[in-house]
Amino acid sequence: MVRVLVAEDSPTTRELLVSMLGTDPSIVVVGQARDGVEAVEQTLRLRPDLVTMDIHMPRLDGFEATKQIMVEAPTPIIIISAVVNPDDVVASMEALRAGAVTVLAKPPNPFSPEFDDACRSLTSTVKALSQVTLVRRRPGPTLHPALHPTPAPPAVATTQQRAPRVLAIGASTGGPNALGQVLGALPADFPAPVLVVQHMTIGFLEGFAQWLDRGCALDVRLARHGERLAPRTVYVAPEDHHLGVSASGHVVLSADDRINGFRPSVSYTFDSAARAFGAATVAVILTGMGSDGVSGLRTVRERGGRVIAQDEETSVVFGMPGSAVAAGVVDDVLPLPGVGAVLRGLFGKAN
Repeated sequence: MVRVLVAEDSPTTRELLVSMLGTDPSIVVVGQARDGVEAVEQTLRLRPDLVTMDIHMPRLDGFEATKQIMVEAPTPIIIISAVVNPDDVVASMEALRAGAVTVLAKPPNPFSPEFDDACRSLTSTVKALSQVTLVRRRPGPTLHPALHPTPAPPAVATTQQRAPRVLAIGASTGGPNALGQVLGALPADFPAPVLVVQHMTIGFLEGFAQWLDRGCALDVRLARHGERLAPRTVYVAPEDHHLGVSASGHVVLSADDRINGFRPSVSYTFDSAARAFGAATVAVILTGMGSDGVSGLRTVRERGGRVIAQDEETSVVFGMPGSAVAAGVVDDVLPLPGVGAVLRGLFGKAN
């Protein structure tokens, strides 16, 4: 049985979340908090398996409550956020940086045609993430990764034959924080374009791109069909479109069928980049549930490119990188702080 604490200041939304969770017999709501202070107190007292956390609450907001919980009683936290404006999304991303595991949109009206899908998404995410093992965080301010980079181990030697010309990164659960750290470690004069696919609930990607842009020296934007790839620029796959590239180095957005349930798909982007750039491709697979990315990484390896996977210890969920490692399509398995250092070394050779 998965024991859940629901933290939400709106009685209507709180009741709706409790009702949605109650549709799964393996989930039980053990507590309801009306603000961040109650969320922290009940987490310490009830020790739930998972907390759903609103962002805007009285007395203590969801960001501060998340920070306290991660210091005092590390617990998987799902941020439940509105997507009315990008600022709300940025606040949700900061909560992820503070230790929350993922973010979902506030539930739609029960009479909405999207309600059943939202209910299934919530219950399946709760059950999957309740098993995540977290570590206690030290108290103190949340550091900006670009301003306070984590020391990294020395870069590993490369066997790539061609100087890299494109970097492709894929992530899912736990990805926003991981991406923030990796991109924050790259210099302002990074000599190649960066393609990013992050699995995320509809409505959050614009604010997510803005949040990444604030946290690194590169120019981060949602990718636009037909634009020419440029160095020092990060292209984030937009909602409901696969992100690809042409042989001439232009962005190609596609509404083709979902791949293993995803659009955008990490595998699609890896495959497209490898076909366009061949051995000059570097692909990075970060934390996330499932196995998206593996088939695309096979193409990267077949074309002579380089593949880096985040290690299990620093991954929130080792599903995607673990599947890539098991499939034998990875060159290097690195702790998250080491990824940026290796990328700086690899792409420094392209200058």
